[in-house]
Amino acid sequence: MGGERLRAGVRRSAAARGPDRDLLGRRRVFLTALAVFAVASLLGGLMNDGTLLIAARFVKGVSAAFTAPAALSIITTTFAEGPARNRALSIFTACGASGFSLGLVLSGVLTEIGWRWTFLMPVPVAITALVAGTRLLQRGEERGEGGQDLLGAATITAAMLLLVFAVVEAPKVSVARTVVSLAGAAALIGLFVWLERRVRHPLVRLGILRSAPLARANFGLVILFGSYVGFQFVAMQYFQNLLGWSALETALAFLPCGLLVAISSTKMGGFADRFGTARLIVVGSVALLAGYAVFLRVDLHPSLLTMVLPGMVLLGIAFALSFPSLNIQATAGVDDEEQGLASGLLNTSGQVGGAVVLAIVTAVLTSGADGGDPIARFRAAIVVSAGFALVGLAVALTGLRFRRQPAEAREEPVLEAV
Repeated sequence: MGGERLRAGVRRSAAARGPDRDLLGRRRVFLTALAVFAVASLLGGLMNDGTLLIAARFVKGVSAAFTAPAALSIITTTFAEGPARNRALSIFTACGASGFSLGLVLSGVLTEIGWRWTFLMPVPVAITALVAGTRLLQRGEERGEGGQDLLGAATITAAMLLLVFAVVEAPKVSVARTVVSLAGAAALIGLFVWLERRVRHPLVRLGILRSAPLARANFGLVILFGSYVGFQFVAMQYFQNLLGWSALETALAFLPCGLLVAISSTKMGGFADRFGTARLIVVGSVALLAGYAVFLRVDLHPSLLTMVLPGMVLLGIAFALSFPSLNIQATAGVDDEEQGLASGLLNTSGQVGGAVVLAIVTAVLTSGADGGDPIARFRAAIVVSAGFALVGLAVALTGLRFRRQPAEAREEPVLEAV
């Protein structure tokens, strides 16, 4: 029965959607970026020069920036909105979130063997995905019409780089220089918005952000991914540099979080159908905040049973609930021709959140590094992640409201996600 509903959903989606208007085609972008990723990973594992190694890592990051939104838009345009798409997205996000979480564990193991394996291991995985994509992804996409908004892309990229630079350098430079850098970033963002409202083929059609659920989903991923990347950096510094744990021991500390995400995320599609994405995001936001709060008890002799394990379990619950729900919410109600844009925005939100929050956390952690209590600095850095999580929870709560169903269709008031 479930398989029949899934196939029916795909048929409805194919019949209902209009022509594919992605500029370069989802299949073409996904496969090309995946091939570049595989080559860059292979070259990175063979490099001996530090500069070339960084260049290979940069190319990997750029290619990943293409594969993630392309893969998401392929899914959202293949499956009809509703249970079929939610199930597909829960599987997709389970792979992404568990890969991110368990990748830390695997990288710890590989680092013990040799750092080159952290580059080489993705190569066979990428090649397998490339072969499967070549065979399974539908050919004959209709390419969209339009131009390239290169000026808009350059402007927003420069704005994000200047913003991160300003935050990272803040502890080392004068207040005036920091203010000037932040003002420059704000000016570039303003210029980007001005350009997008006037160019014929904008990089981002700003009207899409009028959708409140989509805007909340993007902000939610900024918080979720950003705060966790910042926390992950702090935790790794704490475990390895302060406590003297090995890379493998540190990776194993994160294992409960990764396992929980891998096991439970595939069920989130059904939960989203039943409870709505907004409610799952709220519960996930509470778990995220609670997980960071547990780690505020860091000291020189942490308890695995009362701090590390419960904290990681709470963070795993947060990711398992929120990550699939944010993906579902960000793409719901979006026309097929703009699924690539919605997917790209969501992926960008996560990456920008990671960069900005990590920059703030790093600045806090390294401030006064030459003296003072290191435990106090670690706690202050975790407070940053917790503060962002609190803001995320407040925003998530705005997606809930009460309404009453007609008397013949209800027995009690229900909570609706909007």
